[in-house]
Amino acid sequence: MGKIISVANQKGGVGKTTTTINLAAALGESGKRVLVIDMDPQGNTSSGIGIEKNEVENTIYELILDECSIQECIQKNVLDNVSIIPANVNFAAAEVELIGLEKAEFRLKNAVEWIKDQYDFILIDCPPSLSTLTVNALTASDTVLVPIQCEYYALEGLSQLIHTINLIKERLNNKITIEGVVFTMYDSRTNLSAQVVENVKNNFAYNVFDTVIPRNTRLAEAPSYGMPILSYDPKATGSEAYRNLAKELIDNNR
Repeated sequence: MGKIISVANQKGGVGKTTTTINLAAALGESGKRVLVIDMDPQGNTSSGIGIEKNEVENTIYELILDECSIQECIQKNVLDNVSIIPANVNFAAAEVELIGLEKAEFRLKNAVEWIKDQYDFILIDCPPSLSTLTVNALTASDTVLVPIQCEYYALEGLSQLIHTINLIKERLNNKITIEGVVFTMYDSRTNLSAQVVENVKNNFAYNVFDTVIPRNTRLAEAPSYGMPILSYDPKATGSEAYRNLAKELIDNNR
C-alpha cells in the first residue's frame, strides 16, 4: 500500500516544489513506484517535471470537482517509475468552487483511495498557505514532510504548521503524523545555517533528517529545463543530497 506524504510548509520559498520533484526522481531511480500530486495552482511541480501543464486536458482541478476519474488525470512514467497528476492555473478557482460542497475536505482522499496500492510513495506538493487545498492534501496523507530553509525565522512557521496538523488529526484524519523536517538551502560557509539546524534539532520533538539540501546553482537551474536535478546534472551535489534523502526515507519506512 502506498505511503502518502504531503510536502508542506505555509511559508513560500522554502524548497517544497524542489524537494517534491527531486525526491520523487530519486525514489524512482531507486526502483520505487512514485505518484506526484501537484496541489499548487502555480503548477511549478508539473512544469519542473517536464509537463506542458496548460496543454493537459485532465488535471487535479477536474479530479477535485469530480469531472474526471483519477486514472484519467495521471500522466504516467514522466520520469523512470514516476507518474504525476498535474496542476495549472485553472486550479486557483477550485478554492472557491469547493465552498459549501459536501465533505469538500475529503475530495482528494476519496480519489486517491482507488489507486494508492499501485504506488510505493505518493508525494503531494502543497501550496504555500494553509488553504482548503492544503487541508485536502493533509486529510489524504499518512505523514507530512516539512522542508525548512536555513534562515533565522525557520522555527516561526513550523509551530503554526504543527498546530494545523494537530487540528487535522483531531477533526479529519486521526492517523496523520510528521514524517520529519528536511533542511534546504544549506550554506556550509555560514554559521547561521549550522545554528538553525542545531536550534531546530534541540527544539523539535519530531524526526529531523540527517540529509541537508545544499544551496546549489545547478539545483536552481534544473526547473527551467523541465528536469529534476538528477536528470539535469546527475553528479551535482544537489543530486547526491536528494539520493541520500530518498535512502533515508526508504530506510525509515521499512
